[in-house]
Amino acid sequence: MSETKYFATKYIRLSYADDKDGESNSVENQRKILDSFISSQPDIEAVSEKVDDGVSGVIFDRKAFKEMMADIEAGEINCVIVKDLSRFGRDYIETGRYLRRILPAYGVRFIALNDNIDTLRDSADDLVVSVKTIINDAYSRDISIKTRSALNIKRINGDYVGACPIYGYRRSDENKNRLEIDDYPASIVRDIFRMKIDGMSALKISETLNARGVLSPMAYKRDRGLPHPTGGFADTPETKWSATAIFRILNDETYMGTLVQGKKGTFNYKIKDVVDRPESEWQRTENAHAHIVTAQDFDLAQRIMQLDTRTAPGGSKVYLFSGIIICGCCGGRMTRKTNRYKGKEYLYYYCPTGKKNGCTGAAMVKESDLIECALESVKAHISGIASLESVLAVSDGRKAALALAKQLQEQIDDNENQLTRISGFKSSLYENMVSGLLTKEDYKTLKTKYTADEARLRDAIATLEAERNNAMEGRAERLRWMEHFQKFEGLNELDRRTVVNLIRSIRVISKTELDFTFNYQAEYEQALSLLGIAKSTQEVA
Repeated sequence: MSETKYFATKYIRLSYADDKDGESNSVENQRKILDSFISSQPDIEAVSEKVDDGVSGVIFDRKAFKEMMADIEAGEINCVIVKDLSRFGRDYIETGRYLRRILPAYGVRFIALNDNIDTLRDSADDLVVSVKTIINDAYSRDISIKTRSALNIKRINGDYVGACPIYGYRRSDENKNRLEIDDYPASIVRDIFRMKIDGMSALKISETLNARGVLSPMAYKRDRGLPHPTGGFADTPETKWSATAIFRILNDETYMGTLVQGKKGTFNYKIKDVVDRPESEWQRTENAHAHIVTAQDFDLAQRIMQLDTRTAPGGSKVYLFSGIIICGCCGGRMTRKTNRYKGKEYLYYYCPTGKKNGCTGAAMVKESDLIECALESVKAHISGIASLESVLAVSDGRKAALALAKQLQEQIDDNENQLTRISGFKSSLYENMVSGLLTKEDYKTLKTKYTADEARLRDAIATLEAERNNAMEGRAERLRWMEHFQKFEGLNELDRRTVVNLIRSIRVISKTELDFTFNYQAEYEQALSLLGIAKSTQEVA
């Protein structure tokens, strides 16, 4: 036996898959096995322990593993001990490279106890090591295939397989693979969609939420101790609402009950870099969970965002009816065209499908006639809604007002809880400075911050209380869909924003007949049915 003294590192690794196997591969069990062996070896002294918990053996970019290699390169250790070869690594090529080239180059003794491998003795047979590393590699591949298959089946069944539910949802207590609505953040999501439909920009929505003291999605999850992403932007302190966060919510189909999963993945079990998958490989499940916003409101928000960005060729102006006017024959979008005759310019909409492609009833409509008819139709619709509101307000208005007041009170309660915690932190600052836990500079900085936070929250609470009182007194938010139209009362001219906010589509049935579908059409027709009134089409003057 060699008289060389060996200064060893106990290397322990546990992956997520190993953790499911039970106690045999647990960190504590590996530690006991290694300690028991070292205690019987007078020529080995354990000088450090490196643990990679929850890390795959296929990759070698592991924090504790790299720390161990740094100690080897510094000459601080000359022996590595593991429970078995799979703890060191499961990749055939990389494991062989370390055992045959890198560790011997530094004069490091390697011991894998359960595999009876010790590079100081003949038991470290090269063929044995090769076979075992191949088996370990194949095991990783098999586990990867089974895991991917299991996750795919869950996605097909509408189970949520993500680590962190999105803002507005939480895991169901009855079934952890299902999402259920988290009431308070869900009310904020509804407000975001309402504000967008009402014409607010994403930046204005974010500024409004910040002014109200509403916690951003990341701040809310951290505050409640909920699962949330880490690293990069997620670890930025004092995260607030931004236009980007608003767009992310407005574009997420999850809020209308549709679960879309599998957007990202890895090439295989050895390459862990996450890449975007083509849409054809996404798994989309309709009605996977309760919706926070209706499909109609979601689609309307999408339309507003898309239509508001369409501009005329070579210009910055969006056509008034772009994307809204539809051929009553084939259902295709009609196109705006300019004709010039004897020095005059004529603008009209026509169906580009044409008779050659099966559109036999396509009609052309002058833009001037369309504008005139649309304006009169919108004004009549708004007037009709005003009449409906007066009839329905007695029963439905009070209910809607109470619901809004409850939602505002929840936001007030949340802000007051934040205020209580901040006040508690502030009151303990002086004591922490005296006891030496805080420096004088830290004390001043934190006191200034907490004082500003208190002022911000008190202002937000006062604003929300005023809104709540207005709702309780019937002065606000009685029937939101009705008010969406009523705010356009007195309209004398159409612009792009007005058209997109009020009109969902205009079907050209003939040169003299148009069929208007307004936003919130279902709610409108339901109200009409209570009064026995039927919907009619409009004639072009």
